[in-house]
Amino acid sequence: MDLFEEKRVSPMLIAQMQEPFNDDGWIYELKLDGCRCIGYFDQTGTCLRNKRNMELLPRFPELKDLHRSVSERTVLDGELVVLLNGVPDFFELQRRTLLTDRFKIEMAAARHPASFVAYDCLYEGSRSIMDQPLLERKEALLSSVRENGLIAISRFIPTDGIGLFHAADEKELEGVVAKRASSLYYPGKRTKDWIKFKRMADEEFVVCGYIRKSNKTFSIILGKYHDGAYLYKGHVTLGVTKETVSQLRENGITPFTAIPAGSGNESAIWVYPDKVCTVEYMPNTKNSLRQAVFKGFRTDMVPEDID
Repeated sequence: MDLFEEKRVSPMLIAQMQEPFNDDGWIYELKLDGCRCIGYFDQTGTCLRNKRNMELLPRFPELKDLHRSVSERTVLDGELVVLLNGVPDFFELQRRTLLTDRFKIEMAAARHPASFVAYDCLYEGSRSIMDQPLLERKEALLSSVRENGLIAISRFIPTDGIGLFHAADEKELEGVVAKRASSLYYPGKRTKDWIKFKRMADEEFVVCGYIRKSNKTFSIILGKYHDGAYLYKGHVTLGVTKETVSQLRENGITPFTAIPAGSGNESAIWVYPDKVCTVEYMPNTKNSLRQAVFKGFRTDMVPEDID
C-alpha cells in the first residue's frame, strides 16, 4: 500500500527559531498562525489530517469539497487557518477544534469558514515526489491546485528573508519560515533545512505563585500591579526550574482578590509578590501568553515599576 492509501504522512518539522537572514540558496514564506495538516485528494473526496493523524473534516465540514480544486490523487502539506479581518486567528481556529455539537459546528463554519493554505506537494498521480528538491515540488504545487476562497497556495520570495520578516512584523503576523531551496521532504523529521523567524516580545510580570506539576515541572503564576491590586495575567512553564521556585517565599495567601479559575490555580502555592520576572511570548490580539518562556528575575525592578 502506498502513502496515499495509508494516509499516515507526518509533516516535516521546522527547526528552532533563528534571527532573520538573507541567502540566495533559500526561499522565504509567511508562517501562518493555524493548524498544520496533510491533505489527501482524489475523486472520492477530501481527507485532512493534523500532526497527530486525526481527521479534521468533522470539525471543518466546509472543506469537504476541496478535492474538486486539486488534481487527482494528490497529497499536500499545508496549514488550516481561520481568517478574521484578513488575518489568521489561532484562537478562533482552536475554539472550532473543540466543538462537538453538529449544529454549532455548522454555525461556526458559516460564520467564519476555514481555509487550507498549501505550501508543499508530496505526492502526485501515483508516486511520491518527496525526494525532489523543494523548488520542483513548488512547481508541482502550482500545477495541482486551482485556488478559490477555501484553498490557496502559499507564495514565497527568494533571498530577502529579513525584508519579509519586517513586513510580517508590521502586519503583526506570526513570522516567516526559511527553507533551503534544494531541500528534500523528510516526513516527521526536524532538519536545519527549514528554520523559523518568529515575532516574540519580552514583558515584565510580578510572580504571584507557582504550581507543582511534577517533581521537575513547575508553572509560575503571573500578575500585574495596578491601582493597588494585583491582576491575574496567566502562567509560564517553559524555562521554570526547581531552582527558580526555590527563590520564592511562600505565604499561603493569594495576592488576587479572588483565586483565578482553571489552569490548576486551585492547587497553587501562593508567594509574597515581591519578585519581578521577564517572560518572552508571541504577541497576539487576545493579550494571552502564547508560547511563553521564563527568561529570569529582574533584580532591578519592584512590582510597582510595571503598573
